[in-house]
Amino acid sequence: MSAIAHAGSYYAASANDKVERPRLEESIEADVCVIGAGYTGLSAALHLLESGFSVVVLEAARIGWGASGRNGGQIVNSFSRDIDTIEKTVGKEQGKLFGQMAFEGGKIIRDRIAKYNIQCDLKDGGVFAAMNEKQMGHLRHQKQLWESHGHVNQLELLDAKGIRGVVNTERYVGGLLDKSGGHIHPLNLALGEARAVESLGGKIFEDSAVLSVDEGDSPVVHTAQGSVKAKFVVVAGNAYLGKLMPELQAKSMPCGTQVITTEPLSDDLAASLLPQDYCVEDCNYLLDYFRLSGDKRMIYGGGVVYGARDPADIKSIIIPNMLKTFPQLKDVKIDYAWTGNFLLTLSRLPQVGRIGKNIYYSQGCSGHGVTYTHLAGKLLAEMLNGQATRFDAFAALPHYPFPGGHALRVPFSAIGAWYYTLRDKLGL
Repeated sequence: MSAIAHAGSYYAASANDKVERPRLEESIEADVCVIGAGYTGLSAALHLLESGFSVVVLEAARIGWGASGRNGGQIVNSFSRDIDTIEKTVGKEQGKLFGQMAFEGGKIIRDRIAKYNIQCDLKDGGVFAAMNEKQMGHLRHQKQLWESHGHVNQLELLDAKGIRGVVNTERYVGGLLDKSGGHIHPLNLALGEARAVESLGGKIFEDSAVLSVDEGDSPVVHTAQGSVKAKFVVVAGNAYLGKLMPELQAKSMPCGTQVITTEPLSDDLAASLLPQDYCVEDCNYLLDYFRLSGDKRMIYGGGVVYGARDPADIKSIIIPNMLKTFPQLKDVKIDYAWTGNFLLTLSRLPQVGRIGKNIYYSQGCSGHGVTYTHLAGKLLAEMLNGQATRFDAFAALPHYPFPGGHALRVPFSAIGAWYYTLRDKLGL
C-alpha cells in the first residue's frame, strides 16, 4: 500500500474516503493510460469511461495529493487570463469559442456531484472583492464581458454597502457576485470522482510513479514494478510532473500557495463574517481567498512562493492577511496550515497539446485550476474520440519560455510580482 501520505491539511483530516488503492505490480493493457489522479486526470478518465474506453490511472502518491486536494476549494469561472485577453491573440471569432468554454468547468463539477452523489460540501456563490476604485472598474468590465459571452442572470455588482452584506470587513469598496460560482471540499470532490471512475470499471493505482514512457503506436508507461500498454496516454501531472516530460517543463514553473484553517467557529461568529456563506477572492495580483468550510471553519489562503519552495512558517505569511480582513479572528486558534503547488505559465493560460502520435497533455492552470481542469478532462476525452475542435483551440495558443531560462525564471517572476503588488497597493 502507499507509503506517501497526504499533506497535513484540513482536507486530508476530513476526507470521506481514506481507503488506499493498490500499487501497480504487473504489466497490464488499457485503451488509455492516465498519468496523475488529480482533477485533470480524473475528469479525463471519467469522460473516457463514459464514452466506452478502458482506462488505467497511475498516481505517484495518493488521489488528489497535489493541487486538487490542497486548493482553496473555490469554483471560479473563466481562465487565469480572461476572454478579452485571449481574443487579442486568437481574434473575435475564435474568442467566441473560448467564451463558450469559460463557464463550462463549473457546470461539469456540478454535473459530477449530482450524477455520482459526491458529498463535498457544495455551496453556491462566489465573490470578487475590490480593494479600490480601479479594481471596481475592472469588475464592471468583467461583468459586461462575461454577459456578452452568454453568462447572463448570474452576475451582480456590489457597492460598498452590498459588499458589507457579504463580507464583514472594512477592506473592500465593492465587488462582483457570481451566483454560478461556489465552493467545495476539494479533496472529497477528487475522491468522489475517483470512486465514480472505479464504478465504471476504471482502475486507479496509487504509489505508482511513472518513470518513463515508451512512445510508439502502442505506448508503454513504466512504473517501478509494473507497466501499462495503451493506445493513448494522457499526461496530467501538472506541477508535480517533475522531469518525466522535459518538453513540458521548459515553459512552466511550479509555484506554492499557502492555506490555513481555523478551529470551528461559533454559528454567530461564522454568520457575522460571511453572512451569505459565499467564497471570496480579492482582485490583487497576489490575491487572498477565503471561505467557510462545511463545519464553519475559516479557510484562508494566499501568498505565492515562486519555484515552489516550502516556506518556513506558513502561519506567519497568512495570519496577518487574515487579520487585516477579519480582526474578529485574533483570538481564534489555527488548526491546520499547509502549502501546495500550482503550475504557472508565462502567458497565465493553460498549455494543451500532443507529444508524438498519441500522448496528450494539459497543464499550467496558473492558479485557476478547479474549473479549468474539469473542462480539460472533457477536451482530452473529446480529442481521443476524434472531436478535435475545442482541444485544438487551446493547443493553438502560443506559449513562451520564462525570461532568463530555467535558472532565472524564479527571480524574474518574483520581481514582476513585486511590481504588480506595488501597483495594487497604490491603486494604479
